[in-house]
Amino acid sequence: MKKLCVLVAVAALTGCGGGGGEDTLVVYSGREEELVAPLFERFEEETGIDVEVRYGDSAELAATIAEEGDNSPADVFFAQDPGSLGSVDGQLAVLPEGVLQRVDKRFRDADGRWVGTSGRARVIVYSTEELTEDEVPDSVFDLTDAKWKGKVGIAPTNASFQAFVTAMRLDVGEERTRRWLEDLKANNPKFYEKNTPVVEAAASGEIQLGLVNHYYLYLVKEELGDDAPIANKYLPGEDPGALVSVAGAGVLEGAEHEDAAEQFVQFLLERDQQRFYTEEAEEAEIPLVEGIRPRAGVPSLAELAGRGPNVDLSSFGAELERTLELLNETGYTS
Repeated sequence: MKKLCVLVAVAALTGCGGGGGEDTLVVYSGREEELVAPLFERFEEETGIDVEVRYGDSAELAATIAEEGDNSPADVFFAQDPGSLGSVDGQLAVLPEGVLQRVDKRFRDADGRWVGTSGRARVIVYSTEELTEDEVPDSVFDLTDAKWKGKVGIAPTNASFQAFVTAMRLDVGEERTRRWLEDLKANNPKFYEKNTPVVEAAASGEIQLGLVNHYYLYLVKEELGDDAPIANKYLPGEDPGALVSVAGAGVLEGAEHEDAAEQFVQFLLERDQQRFYTEEAEEAEIPLVEGIRPRAGVPSLAELAGRGPNVDLSSFGAELERTLELLNETGYTS
């Protein structure tokens, strides 16, 4: 098996060929290495194309791409959320129609510059030692009730929470979103750097409820065991807390290795890779290609249809900056 060239986001692209050799595909990946490294290895084995991966936070990598401009060594941006992809969509090329048509139009860019590669649903994770599912609120707006004071965990600097707040802004307006953020803040939620610690805190009893993506439950159960006292509640109706979002990928405009880049995005949507998310990956994401069933206990896209806010994921990029400003103004970030 080939050894991937891996770089961290804070490092310059040196030491592994200075941003890609003549036949090396360069991918900026906001997806965590422990999850997606097997996909890169499989792509190398199947195609013979060398891959150089730069891992980092999706929003930070998007900012790097914007700063690098036309001189970016990246061929592909593989991101955790549509907001990060959309924030640089002016630097992404239109993908081939055959790639775009693999995924429902709800889960790809309206202009065809990025495509979703796997789905994730927002949920309330909860401690089964403290609560039954019926006792968990049916709406995120209920989390501001005094009964939940100090019992809710969130990861406000994480891209998935920011996408959720963006969806709320687009769905119910900025005034109501600001009021919710202020009221939740007054209820003393516990802040965590990432989603995994939120779920771990629910399992340990440090909190009773957490706002996360659905698949972190499976990551933590892989670590703690299937009998860990935690479960997901998928919220009913069109609540912002029932948002279904995506991870996705796009090809940089003028990419040095354009053909290989398009081949990689197509590869991510092939049935074997879609099955990877359901059968092999610890995170148990939702496949976006028709005919692939999610892991037992995870709802399919069809089962989630009609849930969550009616928002355009491809608009998240243009809205991300204002969401970040709002989170800063309300004391969630600095």
